[in-house]
Amino acid sequence: MPRKIAVILLNLGGPETLEGVRPFLLQLFRDREIIRLPLQPVLSRLIVHFRLKNVIENYRKIGGGSPLLKITRQQGEALQEKLRAAGLDVIVLMAMRYTSPTVKNALNAIAKEGAETILALPLYPHYSRTTTGSSLNDLDRALEGAGGRKEYIAVRSWCDHPGYLDALAAKVREGLASFPGEYAGRVEVIFSAHALPQKMIDEGDPYLAEIEKTVRGVLDRVGEIPHHLAFQSRSGPVRWMRPGTEEVIDRLAAAGKRALLMVPVSFVSDHIETLYEIDMLYRDRALERGIVEYRRTESLNTDPRFIEALAQIVMKRLEEGEN
Repeated sequence: MPRKIAVILLNLGGPETLEGVRPFLLQLFRDREIIRLPLQPVLSRLIVHFRLKNVIENYRKIGGGSPLLKITRQQGEALQEKLRAAGLDVIVLMAMRYTSPTVKNALNAIAKEGAETILALPLYPHYSRTTTGSSLNDLDRALEGAGGRKEYIAVRSWCDHPGYLDALAAKVREGLASFPGEYAGRVEVIFSAHALPQKMIDEGDPYLAEIEKTVRGVLDRVGEIPHHLAFQSRSGPVRWMRPGTEEVIDRLAAAGKRALLMVPVSFVSDHIETLYEIDMLYRDRALERGIVEYRRTESLNTDPRFIEALAQIVMKRLEEGEN
């Protein structure tokens, strides 16, 4: 096992303040690894211009900014403690794709610490070129720009890791147990994942297949329950994966269903997609259409079961080494 290890937690990031919303959105919509548009530099500015007021208001509703950076830092601290308790000489850092701290910040810290091995751990369970691919490409560019050693160990997917599935299934069981007794066996579970442009799936991006693998793994642990897979956070002038989460909510309400449990399956931390979209936007929509009991599973955040799963993922990948 290497003497000194640096684990970099990779994520997209999020604006911590309302002033940070515009630059965050501009970077997001300019990235062709996320979304491809004609005349992208111009069209991205137009999209941000027309969406900015609403997005700022959404962040205001959840407290004035994204908690993602704070949660990721807490995850890193917990993971570092767990890995050190296992005997590893390790530092855990974080690098955001569109906000600070950046990959360059992480590499500077690694150089000061004198770490001999770098392991990149994207906090996206499911591989997609828009998330894991984009973040690893960002790391590649930063290493190349630094002019030093370019080798690192990458975790590319952990959608079916047993520890992760156990932690997620536990959240689903806890969510189901929170409903009044009269709804036992009658709660509709919606696994809600972030949508991608459908073209990317058609071109072979494995994201959908990996999401389905996670859902199957959770059901294997929880047991067969009424469930649906849907996709949220669709924006921009492209064709997105379907069905939309709002479409599934409408369909279930129209069919007379009255209890919904939302499971944010592609997100491991609370941020705008859980705190605003699921907790506010979709909740209001569901209640307006006749849903009586609407709940969401807790995000994994710093749940000890989740941190243990991340530690297992890191240690197994270190044992495998570079490939």
